[in-house]
Amino acid sequence: MRKIVVTGGQGFIGSNLVELLLKKKYFVINIDKSSYSANPYNVRNFKNNKNYIFFKADINNRKKISKILNRYKPLGLFNLAAETHVDRSIDNPHAFLKTNIFGVFNLLEAVNLFNKNSKKKIKFVHVSTDEVYGDIKKNSQVNESYNYNPSSPYSASKAGADQLIKSYYRTYGSNVIIVNSCNNYGPNQLPEKFIPKVIFNIIQNKSIPLYGKGTNIREWIYVQDNCEALLKIFNRGKIGNNYNVGSGIRIKNLEIIKQILNIAKKNKLINKNKILVRFVKDRPGHDKRYAINSNKIKSEL
Repeated sequence: MRKIVVTGGQGFIGSNLVELLLKKKYFVINIDKSSYSANPYNVRNFKNNKNYIFFKADINNRKKISKILNRYKPLGLFNLAAETHVDRSIDNPHAFLKTNIFGVFNLLEAVNLFNKNSKKKIKFVHVSTDEVYGDIKKNSQVNESYNYNPSSPYSASKAGADQLIKSYYRTYGSNVIIVNSCNNYGPNQLPEKFIPKVIFNIIQNKSIPLYGKGTNIREWIYVQDNCEALLKIFNRGKIGNNYNVGSGIRIKNLEIIKQILNIAKKNKLINKNKILVRFVKDRPGHDKRYAINSNKIKSEL
């Protein structure tokens, strides 16, 4: 049976990817250290699936990762294990460097060691972010060759991991692919993230905090669409390449809130007039606009 490792598989995107892989008849080995951003509830439906197994482990534990790889001999590894919340990265950058850079280093080393001693190489697909490109000027969009310009400790740690992976491809010939996805939304997302937080506050009849004037623009994709793209990249993507995954749908944060409020009102969940948007002091280094060009994946894959 085709075996795949997913690191960070109890998290938001990871758990959705696990579900997709199981539907596609893969055997899934889920590795997660079960930190604040993970949730066993996200994978509760899989625990009795004969094609699913879970290991509680930190990706910095190279010895344990190597043991799992040697035991199951997977075709590929999707790395979604990461610290992701920008605000948390501002408060505690060290945790982000430890997981997002040193964790990736240990995964690369474990996979390289396995590949040296195996006839079949593991394909390493690393899930990064569009935030590595930094602030994008109005009416512009960036392709995979655009220079990185991260603004936060979070995006800098992801950019650092991407560059490390590229160096492993160039120096060691590692079997790697990098995916730079735009903002995801959908089932299992951590409640402190933007869209779930808006929904939660509406349900609780609380005011909705919004940075600055709410004019920051993000590109959004539904998480299950992103996971379909990840699987397509795994199956057909070129080793050593980057792929942007986006929707081309770019919306101001304030507009997202208005759309969610309208949906809630239509479904008679609230009286719109009771919910207030509370503008708060902007986050340090807050990027104004993200916009990626996804023509490469559309034309090639």
